[in-house]
Amino acid sequence: MTQQIRSGIFAGDDPFVIARAWLAEAEKSEPNDPNAMALATVDSDGMPNTRMVLLKDIDADSFVFYTNYISAKSVEILGNGKCAFVMHWKSLRRQVRVRGHVVKEDGPAADAYFQSRSLQSKLGAWASHQSQPLESRGALIKRVAGISMAHGLNPERPPFWGGFRIIPVEIEFWADGKHRLHDRFKWQRATASAPWGVSRLNP
Repeated sequence: MTQQIRSGIFAGDDPFVIARAWLAEAEKSEPNDPNAMALATVDSDGMPNTRMVLLKDIDADSFVFYTNYISAKSVEILGNGKCAFVMHWKSLRRQVRVRGHVVKEDGPAADAYFQSRSLQSKLGAWASHQSQPLESRGALIKRVAGISMAHGLNPERPPFWGGFRIIPVEIEFWADGKHRLHDRFKWQRATASAPWGVSRLNP
């Protein structure tokens, strides 16, 4: 794959560093949830699903988010071990697209993140049977109250709740250009341990 000369917002030898820099810029300009990403999965029949989730960390080799492991997204991720997502920042006129393999993050990092959440969010995680049919909102509120009585003011992380690490094999950085002559650079590698190659794409 041809290596491309990159400068400005695309400069750097590590795509995770570039992604963190873009997210940091978005945190200063986006009015709401700069870490929101549209997560795409497929079910056992190959039918796609997309929904918004919140990216919680960009590590040295992965993108991390947290969810309920019995949710539809989790079932689909665990079924094939792959997913994709896009983050779009209208204020910056940029986006990042990622495709890769997924592993669970259900150890100390997940415990630490769960403990950082508000009490209401912790209780909600325990109470929600995510993606399952719900009789009524009242039934959910009643379940939250029951969880509060059972687990107190500092509930531990539920065994059915944790994180996923997306280990990418493709990362594309896109920036809006005049006359729709956008700038696109795709980082690609055959496996998670292989070196990256970078190519410029047509708009």
